[in-house]
Amino acid sequence: MLLWTALLVAGLAVALPAAARGAWPGQREADFVLRNYIFESGETLPELKLHYTVIGTPHRNAAGEIDNAVLLLHGTSGTGKNWLLPSLADELFGAGQPLDASRYYIVMPDGIGRGGSSKPSDGLRAKFPHYRYRDIIASEYRLVTEGLGIKHLRLVLGSSMGGMHCWMWGGMYPGLMDALVPIASQPVEISGRNWISRRIAIEAIRNDPDWNEGNYTAKPTHYIRTAPFSGLMTENVARLQEMAGTREAADALYKKMVAAAAQGDANDQLYATEAVIDYNPAPLLDKITARLLAINFADDEVNPPELGVVEPAIAKIKGAKFVLVPASAETHGHFTHLRAAVWKPYLAAFLKELD
Repeated sequence: MLLWTALLVAGLAVALPAAARGAWPGQREADFVLRNYIFESGETLPELKLHYTVIGTPHRNAAGEIDNAVLLLHGTSGTGKNWLLPSLADELFGAGQPLDASRYYIVMPDGIGRGGSSKPSDGLRAKFPHYRYRDIIASEYRLVTEGLGIKHLRLVLGSSMGGMHCWMWGGMYPGLMDALVPIASQPVEISGRNWISRRIAIEAIRNDPDWNEGNYTAKPTHYIRTAPFSGLMTENVARLQEMAGTREAADALYKKMVAAAAQGDANDQLYATEAVIDYNPAPLLDKITARLLAINFADDEVNPPELGVVEPAIAKIKGAKFVLVPASAETHGHFTHLRAAVWKPYLAAFLKELD
């Protein structure tokens, strides 16, 4: 969410392996283009490009339909390739792991506005359609069903923004998937501290003197000074103290975070942050028919368990389960979603029950 993934890569979370392994079996990338795409706002694009990565091999049943497809959804500031981080891929896709690439056909799209998919910085800048979460989900649905010919998904799993999307996928397309696993998310309307923190990021960009209503020729440079604020709410405070135990170390970390924020594009960041405006899965919950496992973290200040909003939502979904992973020396607040070693045992047990 926000600049959190970029800040993590800059060094906000400790001990993440720095390099990914070689290509996974069947790994490839491609683009799917939707012609004359109409957004929820009524705005249009002659061509909406969705970039995606797949690994594994599709298996077809007696009817010739793919029956082993898994959809993985990334966070706000990430891309589908986040799932190839060693802290995720090595824990999930290897032989005998929960999402063994020799068993599953795994689809990892870049949502609108991120990675290789269509985004404001491609050239339209402030004239790019103002997309929302429903647009991201609807376009990915068409990628899955039209672009890849998948009629049914074994699993939809997402973390952070991807977890938020999981709740919506289940209600918007009931019956499409066997199972849903939203991680590091809450199934309530965007509000409270979650929204206020995003509003701060939005206003920092919109009030940057170099922003020029999005029609800048040189990157705005003022808003990046406040961007590190988001990281303070997403990392476990104990891990932060370990990384920045002196004033000098804290200053150095702050400079890394600012430098990471400077690498992005202000319009891309603004659009991605504002896309959350339509997030409210509550009216969709009673439409979910898939088996659901929600996983959150006790030290996640983005989705604080003190709000008590997940349990009532789970009660509305038949057979749904909720796991709150206790805080420990291995957890990193909201960033724990990028460390599958912490949460994959719960996923593995859930998939065994599903089988």
